[in-house]
Amino acid sequence: MSTKKIQPSEMIINPDGTIFHLHLLPSQLTDRIILVGDPGRVNMVAEFFDTKTFEVSSREFHTIGGTYKGKPIMCLSHGIGPDNIDIVINELDALANIDFATREVKPEHRTLTLVRIGTSGALQPELIVGTPVIAAHAIGFDGVLNYYAGRNEVCDIDYQQAFCDYVHWNPLWAKPYVVPADKELVERIGRDDMVRGHTISAVGFYGPQGRELRLPLANPDLNSRIEKFRYNGEPVTNYEMESAPLQGLSLLLGHKAMTVCSIIANRVSTNATPNYKTAIHDLIKTVLERI
Repeated sequence: MSTKKIQPSEMIINPDGTIFHLHLLPSQLTDRIILVGDPGRVNMVAEFFDTKTFEVSSREFHTIGGTYKGKPIMCLSHGIGPDNIDIVINELDALANIDFATREVKPEHRTLTLVRIGTSGALQPELIVGTPVIAAHAIGFDGVLNYYAGRNEVCDIDYQQAFCDYVHWNPLWAKPYVVPADKELVERIGRDDMVRGHTISAVGFYGPQGRELRLPLANPDLNSRIEKFRYNGEPVTNYEMESAPLQGLSLLLGHKAMTVCSIIANRVSTNATPNYKTAIHDLIKTVLERI
């Protein structure tokens, strides 16, 4: 069997041997990775590390590698949005599973464990600010996974169709997809102190999540329909912007991934707090202990 070779135009390697956007070397990659949106939050995670072995910053991608209780680990910021997740997951997988010297796919697959720690807005009134919610199911409004072969094999097609029918999905929008988090990882990280949720990954923060400032919304009743929707008796719990492409691409590439978000606003009760750092700090510590 011939080995797939990746052309220079498809995977750009910088002159210093690092991958194009992340500016990381294959030798710097660890099997356990914490993902966060905010580049500044990487420092908050790394404060818990026993040692710090490297630090790299490129655009919104900030990485610190080290150890936590003897375990090699790194924290990487992905910025905001599903398009960044497409870059991050593909480049992390390249670091793990493509030989940079030959540009050939390695014969033995290396599996990464990826846990994203984020913030989110709740869509159910009982989810109070500070609640940690795992995206046990992620509903992608972004369309990223639709560009990859094998999409339907990792998605819940019945869930997708039921959702579209119930909320009267606008045909001008990208086709939603529904992907699970890694079950073993969910149980290991979540245990009994985190909510298992159904999380929407939106393609934007304002109109795509039903926020109206000066521009009116094309479908102003979408959020109320989502709030009422149930699949197998379970509701959609929260909005954010990265879980679905993270979990979907990881499934296709053979990695273990999940997202857990701290609720910082409730879209139903309209309560919100900008002072969420304490809850995030505690959540980071919990994830580091369990990853």
